[in-house]
Amino acid sequence: MSLAEKTRVLDRLFARSCLLPVISIDDLSDVLPLADALADGGIETIEITLRTALGVPAIELLSRERPTLCVGAGTVLNKEQFQAVQDAGAQFVVTPGCTDTLLQCGLNSAIPLLPGVATASDVLSGYQLGYRRFKLFPAQACGGVSLLKAFSGPFADVRFCPTGGITLESAGDYLALPNVMCVGGTWMAPPALIRARDWVAIRRLSQESVSLM
Repeated sequence: MSLAEKTRVLDRLFARSCLLPVISIDDLSDVLPLADALADGGIETIEITLRTALGVPAIELLSRERPTLCVGAGTVLNKEQFQAVQDAGAQFVVTPGCTDTLLQCGLNSAIPLLPGVATASDVLSGYQLGYRRFKLFPAQACGGVSLLKAFSGPFADVRFCPTGGITLESAGDYLALPNVMCVGGTWMAPPALIRARDWVAIRRLSQESVSLM
């Protein structure tokens, strides 16, 4: 699959849902009820991070048990993790930053990569290889809406998924920008609610987020 084809895959995925919950799993038994609560609230694309040791097993479980869900892998830091999440069934990969190795992995992989960027130089590193879709991270800390507006000039054909510090209240400001295809964050499934296994509250937050967006 060419990089242009992978860009089209990402566009289709995020046209399906412009909200991307960023999830870290501490207990594998939480994975399916959490995914079901999000789906019941209208969100069927999620990012499972590798911030815990259960990231890859969670992706494997969701790929097997919830095949209609679109599952991405986040916080991928090296080529070994990239290969592991691809083997586990992830449909896309998200990284917190971009290195030459990770960008090359994305060129050679069977699934799309959304490289993390924070500066114009970061964007250029991927742009020169053909990347046109990026994750802006940490969005709020590195300039947020103002930075994305500035990027729209030199990078007119690039679109972003800002993540980091975004809330229900600020998500709409990002999605109003033409160069934003989706927003990611934890507000749809806060860690405290996951630990409490309050699936009803997570479903309600998802519904509220979808209705506002």
